[in-house]
Amino acid sequence: MRMLTGVILAALLSQPACGGSKEGAKPMALELTSPAFMEGGAIPEMHTCDGADVSPALAWSGAPDRTKSFALICDDPDSPTGTWVHWVLYHIPATSDSLPEGVPKERTVPGIGEQGKNDFKRVGYGGPCPPRGKPHRYFFKLYALDFEPALEPGIEKKDLEKALKGHILAEGQLMGRYRR
Repeated sequence: MRMLTGVILAALLSQPACGGSKEGAKPMALELTSPAFMEGGAIPEMHTCDGADVSPALAWSGAPDRTKSFALICDDPDSPTGTWVHWVLYHIPATSDSLPEGVPKERTVPGIGEQGKNDFKRVGYGGPCPPRGKPHRYFFKLYALDFEPALEPGIEKKDLEKALKGHILAEGQLMGRYRR
């Protein structure tokens, strides 16, 4: 009996806690919204290369108590050249529950976080700018993390994704569309 209890206890301890970050564990869900557009809706021109090209305001809820920081990636899987990265933002404070409209396009934005390079080869947000034709989908993906990544400003999406492996407590997504 004592051996069976030990086996059961070992099995339980090897399992991630609810929303845990162990490899293969399904993260909890965050709710990600924007006052600029609804899920699946049109992204306003002001948030694109055809307008002021400013980032939309975003808000979220549902972060686990163990969250140490957030990270955000925005990309377009419909690009003719493969997935196009529009925004890489990390070191977002765990106390945050939103981002303002028009985050400055600087490597470090006090109180907001560090920004990486997008596929326009610039730091910060680069809005939708698809070729003429079908609408493209733009996925804003927010991650609640159990650590603060030791990453310098100006990294690329692949570097952030590599650092996040095994550290995602919760994630949320908001998809908008844009057509030229």
